[in-house]
Amino acid sequence: MDARRSVLVIAIVVAAILLVVLLGLLPGAKMLTVADATQVLLAPDGKVNSILVWTLRLPRSLVAAFAGAGLAVSGYLLQTLTRNPLADPGITGVTAGAVTPIVCCFVFLPWLSSAYYPFVGLAGGLAAAAVTFWVSKGGQGRPLHLALGGVSISLFLGAITIYVLLLTGPQSTSLLFWLSGGFQGRSWPHLVYMLPWVAVGIAGALALHRVIGMFALSDHAAAGMGLQLNFWKPVLLVLGVCPVAGIAPVAGPVAFVGLAAPHIARLMKPRGTVWEIGLCAAIGALIVTVADLVARTIAIPKELPVGIITALLGGPVFIYLIQRGRLQFRGSGS
Repeated sequence: MDARRSVLVIAIVVAAILLVVLLGLLPGAKMLTVADATQVLLAPDGKVNSILVWTLRLPRSLVAAFAGAGLAVSGYLLQTLTRNPLADPGITGVTAGAVTPIVCCFVFLPWLSSAYYPFVGLAGGLAAAAVTFWVSKGGQGRPLHLALGGVSISLFLGAITIYVLLLTGPQSTSLLFWLSGGFQGRSWPHLVYMLPWVAVGIAGALALHRVIGMFALSDHAAAGMGLQLNFWKPVLLVLGVCPVAGIAPVAGPVAFVGLAAPHIARLMKPRGTVWEIGLCAAIGALIVTVADLVARTIAIPKELPVGIITALLGGPVFIYLIQRGRLQFRGSGS
């Protein structure tokens, strides 16, 4: 795919995201028409429709879009770092590593400000990823080794999370919904809270696209081109965990986006690593905004956790990758 086609594909995906965001302004306890939503978007008047759009529905859709973009790029970085098609924040244990210490802080350290939760999640995600990579021989073992190592870490941390939930009493209901992944009640402050962490991951990946392109080669080839592996591997790992650290306190664990989006982007064969990262982010944003819209509308006035919808979408992808045992990671050049 040449540069023009890459731009066109990304533009189409972004247009689809904007369309889904616009559609997301309509459903709810009070249904709005397209004309109503457009009117209050262009001229907010402080009335009920304006409050529904600007205070409740628009920020929620934007949070979902940026969360999807961040999770997709996180999965892309982890797959590139390990050259493993099954790597993503959930399967490598990064998500569980971020979520479990946040739950523990919420229960045992209620005085700790939520502003520190992303740093707690970052430390936990990095620790879980380090253990998973150690189990899978530095991430260079067979894909099955990485999957088994990540699942083992996730199950262990999940058991700790469940035990902590049993100690919370009445608070467990809200925590359980959060642990299912969702964007109910998310507003502008949540977007501001999450955005810097997502921006670090995406901007860092774009800035280091040449390094990422070299990681698509073997370690020996990359080292022969002058790449300092011992320096750049931890850098890419931190960049991969940063979005998860910022998204987890806001939306909880959202499954499979980081696994599916990079593979869908690679199937479209964009030109070069920069376009691949951009397309990956756009596809992740589209997946999560669509999943959020479905979660909100499938059982009005109730709603399902977004994590359930993304798992239903991503589960078949994971099974397909497992069945394709000979599928290997294929990077693109710079």
